[in-house]
Amino acid sequence: MGARKSNAGQKPSARQMLAKELARLREESGKSLAELGEETTYDRAYLHKLETGARVGSPEVIAALQAVYGAGEHLSMLWVLAREDAFADKYKRFMELEAKATVQYAYSVGAIHGLLQTEGYAREVFQATRPRDENELSEEIAARLGRQELLRRENAPHFRAVLDESVLRRNTRDPKEWTRQLEHLLEASQLPNVTLQVLPFDAGPHALLGTSATILWLPDGGAVAYTEDAHSGKLIEDPSDVEKLRLSYDLLRDLALSPQDTVAFIERLLEENTPCAPDPT
Repeated sequence: MGARKSNAGQKPSARQMLAKELARLREESGKSLAELGEETTYDRAYLHKLETGARVGSPEVIAALQAVYGAGEHLSMLWVLAREDAFADKYKRFMELEAKATVQYAYSVGAIHGLLQTEGYAREVFQATRPRDENELSEEIAARLGRQELLRRENAPHFRAVLDESVLRRNTRDPKEWTRQLEHLLEASQLPNVTLQVLPFDAGPHALLGTSATILWLPDGGAVAYTEDAHSGKLIEDPSDVEKLRLSYDLLRDLALSPQDTVAFIERLLEENTPCAPDPT
């Protein structure tokens, strides 16, 4: 019989810690998965996946489990640490750098930038990419919305987002949700560390055509970039490549509407999307 491989020296992930804690709490409670499912209204198979680490869960299921176990808030705290696992591995390095960045410049084409999305908008974006069950969808939405905390934290980074006009011409299926998304953009534009600009169609072709891009400035003075399309993403750390992308972004920004004109542009869209009240006569 071969020797069993040891995990000694390996750093446990927050996801593993959350899974083990959920399994421990249920074992101590003496409850079966079926009983736990009845008390939380979540499927036993889904609860089993949480205990094995196959799924990370959502704030709703974690809150339900906390209530059943009387566990206080420590499960929610573990979940906050574990939620990054809902993102693909190739994106985690970018997220680590994003959390440290002092400045972030972004250009969005195809969809509104994730740091500016409402819950309803994010739901439609995720549903459009591939089929998901409701539990998985809730996990991914929670992970995305959780990233938005960095815009409102203490010492928040300066965030400049250039939104391609096509992004603002692609409404959600639900007009009410599109109204909420436009209002959310206007609210975000009022944050002291946020600058929004729209790149109009009449700006013509440019170097980033069809590619969303983000540039991060780090505390040590260095910079990295991330580019993506609908099916892939790439982290760029070579200084010369980052500089080329920065110059392309600068040219793009100069073609965009001013922040003031951008607000006016979004306000017009909001007015167009709001149904007129019926004439009382």
